[in-house]
Amino acid sequence: MCCTTVSDSQGSGLLSLCVMKAGAMLKKVKSKSWKKQRHFRLQEDGQTIWYKSRWAGTSHSTFSVADVEVVREGHQSEVLLSVAEEFPADLCFTLVFRGRRGNLDLVAESPSEAQAWIRGVSKLIQNAESMDDKERVDQWIWDWFQKADKNKDGRMNFKEVRTLLKMMNVDMNEEYALHLFTLADKSKSGCLENEEFVQFYKILTERKDMWRVFQDYSRDGQTLTLAELKDFLRQEQQEGERSWEHAQELIDRYEPSETAKKQGAMSIDGFQMYLVSPEGAIMDPQQLTLSQDMSRPLSHYFICSSHNTYLMEDQLRGQSSQEAYIQALKRGCRCVEVDCWDGPNGEPVVYHGHTFTSKILFRDVITTLGEYAFKASEFPVILSLENHCSVEQQRVMAQLLDTILGDMLLREPLDGLVHQELPSPHDLKGKILLKAKKIGGLEENETLTDEATDEISDEAEPESPSAENLSAEAICLHDKKSKFSRELSDLVVYCKSVHFHSFEYSRLHSKCYEMSSFSESKARKLAKDTGTEFVHHNSRQLSRVYPSGMRTDSSNYNPQELWNVGCQIVALNVQTAGLEMDLNDGLFRQNGCCGYVLKPDFMRNDDSFDPERPQDWDGYTSLQLSIQVISGQQLPKVNQKEGSIVDPLVRVEIYGVSQDQAKQETSYIDNNGFNPLWNETLNFIIHVPELALVRFVVEDYDKASRNDFMGQFTVPFTCIQPGYRHIHLLSKDGTAIPLSTLFVNVKISEVTTEV
Repeated sequence: MCCTTVSDSQGSGLLSLCVMKAGAMLKKVKSKSWKKQRHFRLQEDGQTIWYKSRWAGTSHSTFSVADVEVVREGHQSEVLLSVAEEFPADLCFTLVFRGRRGNLDLVAESPSEAQAWIRGVSKLIQNAESMDDKERVDQWIWDWFQKADKNKDGRMNFKEVRTLLKMMNVDMNEEYALHLFTLADKSKSGCLENEEFVQFYKILTERKDMWRVFQDYSRDGQTLTLAELKDFLRQEQQEGERSWEHAQELIDRYEPSETAKKQGAMSIDGFQMYLVSPEGAIMDPQQLTLSQDMSRPLSHYFICSSHNTYLMEDQLRGQSSQEAYIQALKRGCRCVEVDCWDGPNGEPVVYHGHTFTSKILFRDVITTLGEYAFKASEFPVILSLENHCSVEQQRVMAQLLDTILGDMLLREPLDGLVHQELPSPHDLKGKILLKAKKIGGLEENETLTDEATDEISDEAEPESPSAENLSAEAICLHDKKSKFSRELSDLVVYCKSVHFHSFEYSRLHSKCYEMSSFSESKARKLAKDTGTEFVHHNSRQLSRVYPSGMRTDSSNYNPQELWNVGCQIVALNVQTAGLEMDLNDGLFRQNGCCGYVLKPDFMRNDDSFDPERPQDWDGYTSLQLSIQVISGQQLPKVNQKEGSIVDPLVRVEIYGVSQDQAKQETSYIDNNGFNPLWNETLNFIIHVPELALVRFVVEDYDKASRNDFMGQFTVPFTCIQPGYRHIHLLSKDGTAIPLSTLFVNVKISEVTTEV
């Protein structure tokens, strides 16, 4: 047996991997009534976990350790908590996957076995996260070798190589494939061993597209001198005066040859390493850090927001889960929603009322919020409360919020004063703000009572308000009225929910801490008819937009239309992948993924900006965006059948004000997902760069039916780095696709004449 004589510091991790490779019978648990034995083992590649039931014959399932984000020990999931009386905590653990994939809850046969798997998987995750780019490529090569070496003899014959090429999305004629094979077969044995396969892979992945760019600036064709690299950075990457200093930094950081380093030069290997690094990516790495002013009023930011956060699936029969809150908060959501209803034994419950969605305890939701609110971001979380409870259970809610959240819950205005503007995200760091109806206001001279009568739910408001001349404290939206408690009301500070009458009414009567919710259709109509007024309104007050009640499948609306008028809280069903969530993730990828993005200047001041007529705005300047789509690298397979190879095309989509909405695409490349070459240029005019998002989509062309999605990446226009750049593609789920990239050349210039 392996790993028994190493030091204690290394031994536990290595021994755990040995236990995992030997395999174990673990119980897979989905619910109280669904618990099945499965045989799990770590495969020889050290990256893949294989499992099957004893009755499954030859069929089995696998997943990559790279897809696992974290291991939770003990009863740290709803499922394992539900079986806590049956299975002790020291037998239980949960594998939490990246993206939207559900957790895997497991029960071992002994505490030592559970610990071996917990330590082993944790060690593998740590190893994967600590890899540098070269180690990731080496691991990628080794993975392909393992997949292609069918007879597991540690060598690969030409037939296995031909199979491998199809697995890698390459349709290469047999003569050329044999030529590459022969070049790599230094031993002339007719088989490729490990090092020879590495050489074969290097020949296969030679980047002629990057070599051409390199040759354009290298006088001797072998290296770039410091001056030549500076010229490249200044002319192509548009770096200006910083190019000289940055050229030396890049040589120090990426050049693998010590000889070249000493000469102050960069080889093609160093050049390639730079261009595939984060510094060579389409998105400016500076924008991935917390880089924006966080001292402005809350109303000056777009805020990453979730609708009906408790739901994992659809709006009618979907599961309600604490896990949904964890996932949303991990994604950077800073506004989450709770629908509260009277539950048994005086305990409020959370679910989508009048549907068949499952119910969870309000207590458990708030406990989860307290634990996970500030793990991804330190900036404030807004808890949007849809309150359908009796006064008695509202008091229970208030008590639970108070006791569970403690000092995290904001209970009174900062410094005890009511200002004309909302406080900033910086001022509210580490605080949870309750958004709900409130008795009275924040001003000291308000007369408060113990209870008030009002429509409690924001999302019950009619499409077209007709109420006039009603006080802000007693608006009846329907004939139905409900009461709400003073205890819960007192916990509402900066997010008092009020009914929206009109922009004029809000301008004359509303306080900065009052906010309204709008259905998507109502918000769209206001944006189209009175865009400038909506922008002004949103410079002073928060607005929340939520999906139509007709979206029972948890589909989403396009958030861009509402961002165009400055709506801060544009709530989406984050459990549903697709275009709308790609845009949301793209916008909030900047500023350190903290969930807050500072709105453009013209949305924070008194500029008369109308998104329908941006050219009328005083600060109007349009830009030309030119994108040369050069090539793709190691694009994912769509159809996993062995002989299937994709026909990829690239589409570039612009989202922003209506005049900026545009799409263009390249032609498709027959049977090559490994290294397709397009060299096609797409041109766009951008009228409002500050609001534009650019989405790169790769699809598998199908002349008989709809194209299949392969990967995408969405980036704010203002975060784009011009020049030769790589776009690191994401799956539909928003997770990285290893080594899958597009290579582009981006040019941005001012429009001098009307186009």
